[in-house]
Amino acid sequence: MLLKGKKIGFALTGSFCTFNNTIPQMTKLIEQGAEIVPIMSFNSYNMDTKFGKAEDFINKIKEITKSEIIHTIDKAEPIGPQHLTDVMIIAPCSGNTLGKMANGITDTPVLMAAKSHLRNENPLVIAISTNDGLSRKCRKYRKVIK
Repeated sequence: MLLKGKKIGFALTGSFCTFNNTIPQMTKLIEQGAEIVPIMSFNSYNMDTKFGKAEDFINKIKEITKSEIIHTIDKAEPIGPQHLTDVMIIAPCSGNTLGKMANGITDTPVLMAAKSHLRNENPLVIAISTNDGLSRKCRKYRKVIK
């Protein structure tokens, strides 16, 4: 198996509506032999929303991964220096996180995890989940349609 023994950082940001579809993907990766290092942004770790309670998502992730969740910047920083991940996935990656990443802003655990992981020139997979990009395009096309 290609994933056997691989350490995959799996980071979630605040696109809460996708959590019920995203979190089960951790199970699939584990079934293929990967070890998951779970990471959550401040908001995804702390906010209850209409899509579910933070505590329920946290418990589900801990149950699946058998690991504590990295949810602070100081806990995310050693990912690179200690070679804790071979691949990192940010899923869902909110528009806010993507924008910050593109501009070199490192003010959440997920952004620090990605920055630290990339020090080792390892792959970073970004699964974008945003209405922001779509809404900007709609504004542009709305002008054309008028």
